[in-house]
Formats: sequence, C-alpha cells, structure tokens
Amino acid sequence: MKALEAVIFDTDGVVTRTAAVHFAAWKRVFDAYLGAHATGAAAREFTDADYREFVDGVGRYDGVERLLASRGIELPHGDPGDPPGDATVCAVANTKNAAFEHTVAETGVEPYATTRRLIESLHEAGIRTAVISASRNCEMVLARAGMDDLFEVRVDGIDQARQGFPGKPEPDVFVEAASRLGVDPARCAVVEDAISGVTAGRNGGFGLVIGLDRSLNPAPLARHADLVVPDAADLEVAPCDGGGHGIARRIPAASRIRDLPNALVDHDFDRRTSGRRLALFCDYDGTLAPIVERPEDAVAAPELLAVLDELAGSVPVAIVSGRDLDDVRSMVSSDRLWFAGSHGFDVCGPEGERHELDVGESARPALDSAQRALTSALGPFEGAWLERKRYAIAIHFRAMADELEGKLRALVAAEADQHDGLRLVGGKKIFELRPDVDWHKGRALRWLLGAMGLVDPDGAGDVVPLFLGDDVTDEDGFAEIRLDGVGVIVAESDDRLTAAHDRLSDPAEVLELLELLARKS
Repeated sequence: MKALEAVIFDTDGVVTRTAAVHFAAWKRVFDAYLGAHATGAAAREFTDADYREFVDGVGRYDGVERLLASRGIELPHGDPGDPPGDATVCAVANTKNAAFEHTVAETGVEPYATTRRLIESLHEAGIRTAVISASRNCEMVLARAGMDDLFEVRVDGIDQARQGFPGKPEPDVFVEAASRLGVDPARCAVVEDAISGVTAGRNGGFGLVIGLDRSLNPAPLARHADLVVPDAADLEVAPCDGGGHGIARRIPAASRIRDLPNALVDHDFDRRTSGRRLALFCDYDGTLAPIVERPEDAVAAPELLAVLDELAGSVPVAIVSGRDLDDVRSMVSSDRLWFAGSHGFDVCGPEGERHELDVGESARPALDSAQRALTSALGPFEGAWLERKRYAIAIHFRAMADELEGKLRALVAAEADQHDGLRLVGGKKIFELRPDVDWHKGRALRWLLGAMGLVDPDGAGDVVPLFLGDDVTDEDGFAEIRLDGVGVIVAESDDRLTAAHDRLSDPAEVLELLELLARKS
C-alpha cells in the first residue's frame, strides 16, 4: 500500500449518482437519432454497454462522434453553438445536454454518501482531494448534490475547452488536477468508474488507480486499474508501514444502512441485474415475513409467496433461513424452490432431495448438552425461551425485559465456552449456539449455486446471485457475493453497518421488487 498525498475523484458515478441521468439522456437522444437516420444493425438501441465503451467519461462532442463511428455513421462536427437538433455532432450533443440539464433541474442530484464518508476519512488523515469531470455542468451538479465542499481543486469540461487539452483516455485532466494541487501524480490516487477514466489514470502514471464497478463488469476496468471494487464502501484509509496513509480494500465492505439507495429506484441495481441470468436467495423472517414475537406467527403475505413461486418458473429461487429445514418448508409451500435450513447446514431441492451437509454433524452432542444446561438456567429470564434446532440452539428474548439482555448473553456465552465445538452468534432479539465450523449463509449460497448447476467445477459462472436478508446473520451472505452479486438488506434506515449494496424498508417493498423482477424475467 502506497502512502498518498492526494486523491482525485471523477464526478458522475463516483461522487454523484448522475451516471444514471447521463445514460437516460444519451439513450433518449441516440435512440431517436438512430431510429430516424440509421437502418439495420446500426439502428439498434443504445445500451449500457454502449454508454460504458463510447460515452462514459468523455466530453459530449467526443461521445457523439465515438458512438456514431461505432455504427458506421459520419456526421459533420458543426459548431459548439449549434442549437439542439440532429444536423451536426454538436447539435446532437447539445440536445443531450439540454435533456440532462432539464432532468437535473426537475429531479435534483443524489450523492454517493459512501464516497463522502471516504473523503472525510482522507481529510482526517491529511490527504487532499480534487474532483474532475468531462462535463461543463460539474460545478452545478456538485452543488445540487451538496458535495461541493469536499474538494480543494476542480477541473472540468470548461477548463478542458479553455485550455484545449484532450479528454480521456488521455491523462491531461488528472495531470492538471495534480498540478493545481502541487502533488506528483505518483503520490496521487485516481478513483473512476469509467473505462476511459481508469485508462487515463494509468496513462498518467498515477500511483494508485481505483475502478468502481457499478455494473458487475469488472474486467474492462481491471485492465488498467490496480484495484476494482463495487463502491467506496469497499475502501478504507489505513496507515502505511513507512509512514503516511494510503487506501486499501475493506473486507468485508461496510456501509451504513441509511447510506444505501433503495433497490426499487437505484440505477446501479438496475445495471447489475437487468439482462442478467439471476439466482434469487431470500431469508424468511424479517424479509419475506415480518418479525413477530413468536416465530410460528411469522406469516408471509400470500401474494408475496405467489410471486416467489412464479419467479421460480424462470429463475432458480432458494429460501436460506436460520429456521430448521422442515420449519421453513412449512412456511413456504412450493415444489419449485430450494430450501436451506439452519443457516445452510440442511438443504432440500425442488424434487424433495435432502442434502444434509456433514459440516455440522459433529456438534450434535455438544448441542444436546448445551440444551439441557440452558433449559434449566432460563428460569430467572422471564419472557426468554429456548428453541432447539437440528444444528443450533436459539434463545429468543423479544418478550424479555431489556435490562436482562446483558446477563442472558453472559449466560449463553459461558455455556458456549464449555464446548469446543460451539460458538455464540447474535441476531435480532436472539442468541444462537451453532457448530463452530467455517460454514454460514455465505458458504451456503456458494454451495447452492453449484448444486443448482449454475457454476462450472472451477467455480466460474455467468449467473448473478441476488440475496435478500435483514439480520446480522445475513451479513455473511452479503459479503460472500459482494463482488459478483447483489445484496439487498431489508431494514429501516439506521447506522448499522452492512455489506449489502442496496436496501428495502420492509416485506411490502420486497414484494414490489419481486414483482418487478417477475415482469422482467
């Protein structure tokens, strides 16, 4: 890890959630132009892949020329003062700019809160920051997002036009930012989400080039970036052995739940899932059904179970729950779903085939012993009760007085210490003793992908796992698929840390998302 003096951030898709607005504006303009002026393959719709390869990170006039050239279309360049229209490259680009400005004025600009937190950590470590953009709207966009207070230097499309330096993938915009900071590029990091941007960072000899992969397509970024991660939540500022501070990958990623976007309206969620082969994994309690005092009363809405069954006709679907296998199967009646009970220790396929994984079997005698001890010790804890599962012991205390929680935890922890093969795990108003083995919901997700025939023997596959969960016990699943899948935490906005990419508020919003996926599948 290199000690850094400064970090230079791209704007759209890194600091602000405007990549979605740019893509929508470009798509509206290009689809209209190609529909009117192109035929055959050249008239195909403008896609996210087109945006990433030809338009993202470059000036709007360059973007029009590059996209049209990819379709074999030549158009006079024209003049930057051309009014919006379709007669020249500049006219088409100015049409897009008008659409972008109208959308921003109408809907505003959302920031990446995780990027703000990273920048604040950089400042605390004495590392300076600058921002760049190919857009002439950069100042306005940063101000609308409330992110304009974070940067000492800004270099944007206005500077590029005034000084005449080339755009990305040439490194001039980053080199200019480093020069204004008075810092050698070798002592700077570049943070980008565009292929042209990471290429520019590498071409400029910057000490660290970081790519933010917003669309589960890391390979093009990895060709030139030193590090590719989904979000700034995957990065942390850390001290270097030789002094100073640098940036390292954070494992697992950690976002505050309230910093996450809602999956129903998040463009990044759409980019990660649309047009992909999905495999859907859902927790039950708190995700499909509301949390209630007694687990047997946690009933999912019939329409939610119906859409799950519908989805299972087109994509693999699994319920991954802390409940015993037979228990969770009784709550979700379907012969199309996979079920993983006891946090993945016990699995059943759609045909009823049972897969008892031997990773937890050796802990059964210790669980029996702990069950006897805890059953007799719970008397003073009114409102707490013990549930014996096949591969776990759960102590529920939702109905217990809050002031007793510390003493109850100490009791259960002491019992765990009596057995080499058990460990204590917490959750929502629950303490659990489980087999002390390297197995959890994340490992279960990987195992299920293989059992479903969705990965080859080397573990590679083109399926995107989508995991919905609500509890700290689901964090292993979110962390496991952080780089190649999508995690959605079902929780009210709060400061709890999570490795999920997106959030939903409650099972009602889960239903909305599943209905949306069903319409697309």
